[in-house]
Amino acid sequence: MAQIEYSENGSRNRGVRGTRLLAAIAHIVAAACLLPMVAVVLAALTGGTETISHLAETVLPRYTMTTAILVVLVAVGTFSIGTGAAWLVTMTRFPGVRLLEIALVLPLAFPAYVLAYAYTFILDHPGIVQATLRDVTGWGPRDYWFPEIRSTEGAAVMLTLVLYPYVYLLARAAFLQQSATAFLAARALGNSPWLAFRRVSLPMARPAIAGGVLLAIMETIADFGTVSYFGVQTFATGIYTSWFSLGDRAGAAQLALCLLTFALVLAVAERTRRGKAKYYQAGKQHAALPAAQLTGWRAIGAFALCAIPVFFGFLLPVVVLFEMGLKSEQSLLSPRYLGFIQNSLILAGTAAVITVIAAVSVGFFQRLRPGRPSTIAGYIARLGYAVPGGVIAVGLLVPFASFDNALDAWMRATFDVSTGLLVTGSIWLLVAAYMVRFLAAALSAYEGGQSTVHANMDAAARSLGQTPLGTLRRVHLPILTPSLLTALLIVFVDVMKELPATLIMRPFNFDTLAVQAYRLASDERLEGAAVPSLVILAVGLLPVILICRQVGRR
Repeated sequence: MAQIEYSENGSRNRGVRGTRLLAAIAHIVAAACLLPMVAVVLAALTGGTETISHLAETVLPRYTMTTAILVVLVAVGTFSIGTGAAWLVTMTRFPGVRLLEIALVLPLAFPAYVLAYAYTFILDHPGIVQATLRDVTGWGPRDYWFPEIRSTEGAAVMLTLVLYPYVYLLARAAFLQQSATAFLAARALGNSPWLAFRRVSLPMARPAIAGGVLLAIMETIADFGTVSYFGVQTFATGIYTSWFSLGDRAGAAQLALCLLTFALVLAVAERTRRGKAKYYQAGKQHAALPAAQLTGWRAIGAFALCAIPVFFGFLLPVVVLFEMGLKSEQSLLSPRYLGFIQNSLILAGTAAVITVIAAVSVGFFQRLRPGRPSTIAGYIARLGYAVPGGVIAVGLLVPFASFDNALDAWMRATFDVSTGLLVTGSIWLLVAAYMVRFLAAALSAYEGGQSTVHANMDAAARSLGQTPLGTLRRVHLPILTPSLLTALLIVFVDVMKELPATLIMRPFNFDTLAVQAYRLASDERLEGAAVPSLVILAVGLLPVILICRQVGRR
């Protein structure tokens, strides 16, 4: 009995230590996510009123107007394409619908800046479209008008084409989950299919659609590659210009604070809206919505409406990039490109593993100790997705650059040794920025799988003497392996595509595929930029294929 009591006490002590360790890790992760935002606020406040007054008189109105226009255009575009396509493939049947319901997700694999490179190559003044137009008509360069691709509207089109799948996926899931009872009742009362959709189905799917549009808006305000290449002046480009081109750290911090405020207001609004909204299905039993069989010109029109975003958002850019890549002199097997690929894989792999570990720590802590501390830690951990990469970069560089400078000065004065940029010159600070930025995505994937683990499994494991960490290792992780692999893959691909934080924080002479593509495109070497862009696209297809498989199974 004494031995049993000792074993039970030892297990209890190990369980307490494991819980404390888990709580400490979760709070450290939350503090790491909160640090960039606090640093941006403090750096902006120490910049003085002169800096913000100068910004308000010069660039702030332009940045605000351009960012607002871009957000409105992308919101309208993604809502129209995503919701319309989701309704057509869910509620109608026409030739090719099974193929299109999967193909509509494919543009999600493209970073917007890669799409911008492809369309600039074919639509710019020396591109094939305008060159052919001049050859056929005999017009000179100033004899005709052609839409300018390097504009705010052009950037909005690029972002819309790659971001509408967010709305499409969430809207389609909402339509599939709706019961037909309310829709059929509206049809029985004399409403046409369009009126029944607008008055019944669309309002019931509004929370999901609004969530998809808000995701698209978040990605829009965080975008740097597209707007920078097109010369569109937004907050994202202003932060980079102030930090590097002008050397104005205070101005960059104050611009970052403006963008951070806008992003957090959107995040809080989305949380508030989702928390208050309550939608209930009519009827006691779920009945699938009836799909209408389309024929003739209606079938052709539905096919065209769904195929157009797939063609312009995926098929045409892929063909153009392959043609550009074949004409370029870039070789993926050259030592230089192998270095870019290696750097990208190191960053993406390291960031994915660390981010998933952080997500497991925060998610399991919320399950193990539900309450205010764990809830606050989980909420802070999710805030990073609402914060653009440029803001996170500034928020991390400001305190750690001060730490590096102070440490270097102390080491010089004490030991006559220079430590240099000990933290800001390493990849670990960049990995930390990736973790903050993409932790919400990993946490969502982990919690989606964790919801399938019944609480009785935890109780059974504890009754058999397992500590909390033992329960996590022996019960949760084996069951959640698919969810964890999904989270790893999502973060891996997001890091491969991420540009603003990588540009600002990468160590000297440590370039990635995204940085190389951006650099070549900035030098107007678009054919060379196609090669790293194709590699990024190939990697980006992995999570899209995974999503398509899940959609097909459902």
